[in-house]
Amino acid sequence: MDIATAQKLAWENKNLKGFNTTDVALEFGLLTAEIGEAFTAWRKNLPDLGEELADILLYTAALAQMNGIDLDHEVAQKVEKNARRTYEPNEHGVPIRTSDG
Repeated sequence: MDIATAQKLAWENKNLKGFNTTDVALEFGLLTAEIGEAFTAWRKNLPDLGEELADILLYTAALAQMNGIDLDHEVAQKVEKNARRTYEPNEHGVPIRTSDG
C-alpha cells in the first residue's frame, strides 16, 4: 500500500468511527502514546511491535490530513533530500552532517 492510500483510508476510518478529526494537539498526544507502546513492545520483545508501528504511521497520516499535507509527497521529497546529504563521523564516531548535497 502506498502512503497516499494509507492516508486516505486512515482518514476515512476516523470519520466512519467518529474518532478525532479536528483536535491536532490531541492527535499529537495520541501519537506520542503510540510511540510509547511501540517502544514497550520492542523493549519487551512482544509480538505486536509491527502493529504498534502501523499505529504510528496511521496517526501520522491523520495528522497530515488534519493539516492539509500530502504525506506521500512529503516523504518522497524527504527521502530525496536525505539521499543528497553527506555525513562524517566526529571524534566519538557519531555521524555529523557535512552538507545538504
